[in-house]
Amino acid sequence: MTEALTPLAARLGALLLAQGLHLTAAESCTGGWIAKVVTDLAGSSAWFERGFVTYSNESKTDLLGVRTETLARHGAVSEPVVLEMVVGALARSRAQVAVAVSGIAGPDGGSPDKPVGTVWLAWSVPGAPPWARCLHFAGDRGEVRRQAVQVALEGLLERLTGPAPTHA
Repeated sequence: MTEALTPLAARLGALLLAQGLHLTAAESCTGGWIAKVVTDLAGSSAWFERGFVTYSNESKTDLLGVRTETLARHGAVSEPVVLEMVVGALARSRAQVAVAVSGIAGPDGGSPDKPVGTVWLAWSVPGAPPWARCLHFAGDRGEVRRQAVQVALEGLLERLTGPAPTHA
């Protein structure tokens, strides 16, 4: 499953290197998979600065500065939380580019308003405010997580090569 993500990570790395930028990742449901995919590439230390695996709400608060009020009001799988995660990852690293992911990979943990497969992603690149997007992925736990990693990488590539979207 990870091998299919390698070409995306390689393209991202080449783009970051060419632009003199560094990446940080704040991950919840993906559990460090983004960091693993990019660090599987030799030379990634030239463009990958660090990763945060913040699976619990407490770690989101302690490591990324996500406000407890935001978590209590919206839940970990929400636009406000991933936006605070991406901002916090940038503030607590030396990177200029960030991605954040929080979701419900399953098989349990879903609800009617946030079913299994619900994933929020947020991105931040220089020259644009951070923005977020919610997606609903099908499949088992591994498939939901893999799709989230793929969209995270594709989103970074899109945002670094084209105009930033004006909305989520």
